[in-house]
Amino acid sequence: MRSDGVTIRGALTEDGPQLAVIDHEAWSRTSDVLPQPARDVEYFNERRAPEQFLVAESQGLVVGYVRQVPVTPLESNRHIRQIQGFAVLPEARGRGIGALLLDAAIEAARADRIRRLTLRVLGWNVNARRLYERAGFTVDGILPGEFHLDGHYVDDVLMGLDLVDRT
Repeated sequence: MRSDGVTIRGALTEDGPQLAVIDHEAWSRTSDVLPQPARDVEYFNERRAPEQFLVAESQGLVVGYVRQVPVTPLESNRHIRQIQGFAVLPEARGRGIGALLLDAAIEAARADRIRRLTLRVLGWNVNARRLYERAGFTVDGILPGEFHLDGHYVDDVLMGLDLVDRT
């Protein structure tokens, strides 16, 4: 626990409703290609399980999460994990919670002997890209104009972080 009371823990099934609220409240065209999700959806299902999530809790309320999963079902790339979900409630931003979640995700991947952590971020999401870069992620590639959002073509930026030497 940090001095401000923020803790990181694994998600529990009962966190689902609050995670749905976070997805709804944190949604922005800057960071999402899908429409704004509903607040009252069944959050966990056969593709999205609690064990894929780390959550940030502050004063008894889940205020953010990071989700990491295998990139494919192939055994040959089980050494790679991808962040496929990352959000902090707008009112909880600016307190370092996003960085804390990223650090926890990196440490969890290392503990699971994952060799590389990857993610995708929209090119115009400058704040997220800076956060990822501060955590050590570098640009692996750019898919130019991959998405057409609000009348603009937006790049899909592929980023990665080596967790062990590539020997």
